[in-house]
Amino acid sequence: MSESSHFRRRMPPAQEQLREIEVLLYSANDLKNVKHLSKMRTYAEAYVERSVDAARTRVDEQGGANPVWNQVVKLKFRQGVAENDVMAALNVDIYAHGHVREKPVGSARVLLSDVLKGGGDAADETPLGNPIQFLTVRVWRPSGRPHGLLNLWVPPTGRFLVSFKSLSFSLRGRDGTEEEVVVVGDEAAPISGGVIKDA
Repeated sequence: MSESSHFRRRMPPAQEQLREIEVLLYSANDLKNVKHLSKMRTYAEAYVERSVDAARTRVDEQGGANPVWNQVVKLKFRQGVAENDVMAALNVDIYAHGHVREKPVGSARVLLSDVLKGGGDAADETPLGNPIQFLTVRVWRPSGRPHGLLNLWVPPTGRFLVSFKSLSFSLRGRDGTEEEVVVVGDEAAPISGGVIKDA
């Protein structure tokens, strides 16, 4: 599988205006292990409108049911979707990579209206009262049962206004202790917990 973090789906007609957002797909915890004879190697695929654009992370080779991708992906969708459709969502599908086929592990979704507060791509749109939101959302199995958590970071304007390598955030783990996670390239400590949000 290619190590490229971004690939293009079928694009809409050229006259349609598109909006691009950036999303940090950081990690997942306690996923269902769907590989019983070998170690599970997972990647995440994100999209708003799959027919317009989708992007995937690299394959995590080490984490098994607790992968760390720590990767920013860029997604395009039709301009106005976030403002005009209250159910429009960022969707993330997690797959176990295989030599024969990709096996679904689970899916998560976040409503765009919950995370995007700016209306466009302007670099000067900086909502001071709404900092970058780090989210932990439930992962749902294809059967409809919850199993695992996905950790991601969505800037409220859709774009990170600082260098990706300078991003950091604090998390409160399940045991009540707080740890700081610094995102630097492909290296970061696993996340132990966060604020759970259901779409």
